Amino acid sequence: MKLLARWLLLAAALLLLAHLYPGVTVKSFGAAMIAALVLGLFNAVLRPLLVVLTLPVTLLTLGLFLFVINALMFYWAASLLDGLTVRGFGAALIGSLIYSACGLVIDAALERLFNRSA
Repeated sequence: MKLLARWLLLAAALLLLAHLYPGVTVKSFGAAMIAALVLGLFNAVLRPLLVVLTLPVTLLTLGLFLFVINALMFYWAASLLDGLTVRGFGAALIGSLIYSACGLVIDAALERLFNRSA
């Protein structure tokens, strides 16, 4: 139940992101749900591999290269999907930052909600 709620809220966060930031557009809520699913899969499968492969650069930049990795995940997801459009790498960087911030808020809220009822 928590996973389904997180998925729906992250899709809503994508719609909010598209409303707040003009560099990212989402066609519909269905497209946002698919994009949230693809972003989740990229972050679960591809991101750890990229973090390990770019560890020297990440250490050299004191972790700031992780922002580039997040932006790449966002940009690649948009390039694969028809319903999500990102205007460039800069827009992907800003979009991924806003989306990550929304994800942190959603995770904190869901943690409080589901731990209180348990």
